[in-house]
Amino acid sequence: MALHEQSIGATDEWYTPRPVFEALGCEFDLDVASPGQEITPWIPAKVFITRDSLTVPWTGFVWMNAPFCKRNGMVPWLEKFFVHGSGVALTPDRTSTPWWQIYAAKAELILFTRGKLQFISANGAPGTSPAQGTSLFAVGPQGCAALERAAANGLGLLMAPHHRGQS
Repeated sequence: MALHEQSIGATDEWYTPRPVFEALGCEFDLDVASPGQEITPWIPAKVFITRDSLTVPWTGFVWMNAPFCKRNGMVPWLEKFFVHGSGVALTPDRTSTPWWQIYAAKAELILFTRGKLQFISANGAPGTSPAQGTSLFAVGPQGCAALERAAANGLGLLMAPHHRGQS
């Protein structure tokens, strides 16, 4: 679920469009912020957490498109994502915010999507272009492989943050 910045306060019900998953070319063990498989059947996950995701354990390779709604609202989601250590997280690319810079530095790879994603509304229709772009953070070997495939499939620009102590 993601919120278009233009609709702040209106709804959290905006879903990742199918082309993102086609470009990633993988199956996830868990969608941690799902409205339910019946609403988003195109999301390639085996299990869908529809509520209380921050209080239950996550297992396996995860997909995360957490709500974009509140200021710093991504922080608890990203904290749990990086502690979990295996997956792909979709975030707004708010590169000047402290939270984005903190968590981008923890990502093994970052993919900046080409153009602005048109998220899917709760009624199934594509929304208009949001005010900001989107980035995907990868952690773990499966997450990195998914972003490498997505970049090769034209989803966007792949970057590797510089990590201290690595050559």
